[in-house]
Amino acid sequence: MSTATFQQFETAARAQGFDEVTERRWEPEVTIDTHTHPFSVMAVVVQGEMWLTVGDSTRHLRPGDSFELERDVPHAERYGVDGATYWVARRHHG
Repeated sequence: MSTATFQQFETAARAQGFDEVTERRWEPEVTIDTHTHPFSVMAVVVQGEMWLTVGDSTRHLRPGDSFELERDVPHAERYGVDGATYWVARRHHG
């Protein structure tokens, strides 16, 4: 999902039932070991690069690339030499 503006991303995400939409900025070369979230995620990278590992699969994400994760899915994250910024929508359950 490539979206021109944060406002457009937020509008589309809320229309799909996501209840929290924000921008996340990560410092260069941060690594986050395998973890889960108690919410579903839909996100689009807008600056920098990151690697997202789910199971045995790792995706290299750059600006314009998007990803989705269901709640409680184990995953790891690694951010590039310039860090990364992405817009993220979260759908909390319950």
